[in-house]
Amino acid sequence: MRRMILTGSLLLALSATAMASQVYKWVDAQGITHFGAQPPQDQDATSINTVAAPPKPPAPPAPPKLDSQIEADKQKAIDDKVKKDVATQETERKKYCETVRTNLAQLQNNPRLRAEVNGETRRLTEEERQGRITESEKAIAENCK
Repeated sequence: MRRMILTGSLLLALSATAMASQVYKWVDAQGITHFGAQPPQDQDATSINTVAAPPKPPAPPAPPKLDSQIEADKQKAIDDKVKKDVATQETERKKYCETVRTNLAQLQNNPRLRAEVNGETRRLTEEERQGRITESEKAIAENCK
């Protein structure tokens, strides 16, 4: 059994060198570059190194995360969630401000407004209209920049 392994290993080592033959490169009269195992008789040929570079070593495995890295990842996830929530609230605030400003413009420009109160439509009195204008201005001052 040992003899077979030794013989196989020797044959394998020798076969790699036997397969690595010399390669030549030359340019013919028409300017075409040729490659071959035999150099031409009537032209100069250069020998090409066909030895392959050794393979790159595999990348080292990533080091295990430390507790501080795990905590930093958790904190980053929390920060991202808070930023998302703040962005959502900001979008809702802008929408609210736009609605309040539109309502204020309607209240200021139209002295004859109708509103639905308790399921029935009625006209707003001037005092109610002025009260709603004041409320809208106060809401804009508190919530809108």
